[in-house]
Amino acid sequence: MARVSWFDDKAGTEQIQDRVRHLDSFTDALADGVITAKELDGQEARLVEAMKTVEPLLNDDQHAKVTTLLVELTAYNIMRLLRELQSERVRTAIQ
Repeated sequence: MARVSWFDDKAGTEQIQDRVRHLDSFTDALADGVITAKELDGQEARLVEAMKTVEPLLNDDQHAKVTTLLVELTAYNIMRLLRELQSERVRTAIQ
């Protein structure tokens, strides 16, 4: 598969977000508006498998950079979730 940049500078969109929107396991989990423990466990298993596939392919420098990327991504995801939850809490309190 040809490399596709993670960013589309022309469209101003993140290619990762676009790929997530087309990920069947993600869209199926969101379909009913509830993420079950089974769905979360399945996503974790797919994540661990992907990490186990990639990790041995990385040299030490690449490993350090990808580790930093994963840590920053995890922090971003948690912060974004908390912000969305806070915004929703404020929105419902105003209504």
